Amino acid sequence: MLCFPSNLMSRLRRYAIVLLRLLIVGVCCLGVWYSLLTARAEFLFKIDTEDSIRSAIRLAPDNENLYMRLAQFDRTHALSLLQKALSLNAYNAQAYIELGLQYEANGDSARAESLLLGAFEVDRTYLPRWTLANFYFRQGNLPAFWEWARRAAEMPAEDIRALFDLCWRASPDADVIQRSVLNDKPEVIRQYISFMIGKNQLAAAATLAPRLIDFGSAETDRPLLFYILNRLISMNSAKPSVILWRHLIEKKWVVADSALPNNGDFAREPISVSFDWSLNEFDGLHSWPGSSGLETEFSGSEPETCVVAEQTLSLDPGSYAMSFSYHTSGIPPGSGLKWQVIDPATDAIVSASPDLSSESVAFSGMGFVVRPGAGLLRLRLVYERALGTTRITGTSVVVSTKVEKLATK
Repeated sequence: MLCFPSNLMSRLRRYAIVLLRLLIVGVCCLGVWYSLLTARAEFLFKIDTEDSIRSAIRLAPDNENLYMRLAQFDRTHALSLLQKALSLNAYNAQAYIELGLQYEANGDSARAESLLLGAFEVDRTYLPRWTLANFYFRQGNLPAFWEWARRAAEMPAEDIRALFDLCWRASPDADVIQRSVLNDKPEVIRQYISFMIGKNQLAAAATLAPRLIDFGSAETDRPLLFYILNRLISMNSAKPSVILWRHLIEKKWVVADSALPNNGDFAREPISVSFDWSLNEFDGLHSWPGSSGLETEFSGSEPETCVVAEQTLSLDPGSYAMSFSYHTSGIPPGSGLKWQVIDPATDAIVSASPDLSSESVAFSGMGFVVRPGAGLLRLRLVYERALGTTRITGTSVVVSTKVEKLATK
């Protein structure tokens, strides 16, 4: 067995420690040097000129993003630069896409298609699907276009209006797009409804509204559906507005009464749809609902003609009676405060009640007829200053209202 003097062993150990420390220092220096190179390359990349990108490549030749950016500056060598980027990272979907689009621009559609499909193989998110839909649209291959448009909608981005716009260019038919692309994802339905509204296709948006109620959420989607509902009512579209309103009630997205008018005793705060009360505010006039009914205060400076409260009604043809209970304070007879039924198609007064004036609770009403095809009607509490009188000062409280269909004799 070989034996080494103890002093020799001690020196060898010291040498080993020194060498190890030198190695660690060298590795650290290399790390610092590499970090400096990387930082410099990133700095040059941010300058974002052709020369700065080329300088960055010399410092970081294995960064595929640098080659992809240089390809946007150097279109002459774009193919080779993008191929280099793809060789450095075979899972870079953006490199596949950029290279595919370059081949398409050069007229090689087959190679372009292969690369774009390759992008989808390594990345199943929205961008490759959207890119393929665009590619097939440009190629005039509509069956493939609709397939990839549908796939894009299955993995939607935050904003896919561009996808729907492309579909509209392929076929400006809301039903075709709905059948071909739409799914049950609420974010897709929501965006398509908004797109249809933007295209002034309110009827198409309305047909999709129940689908959004089925798959969406009240907190997120109720404002959009209220907007559609109010637009339909403003257009006097009775059938689609009633269908949407009933669906909202059925799914408990709104609280509504089976009797008419809705919220007839004003016990609830109205919601922002025309099938509930709209309470108008003016200088000198203020209304508020509550347990005692609808209370309105007139200061004497209110407009000479104004609508205090109104609600849209959908009624079948026939004869009806509107009854109400109320009391007033300080409002004289012939006040000009009354209920009216209005035909919104013509703004004509169908019926009007006697003026409201009673210091104790009183009951009154009016009759009216709904003609076939009348559509929607509007029930209004209005104030119209009567000739020879001053503007009223006081309060009115409408305790309850009710509309009933009269039996046919």
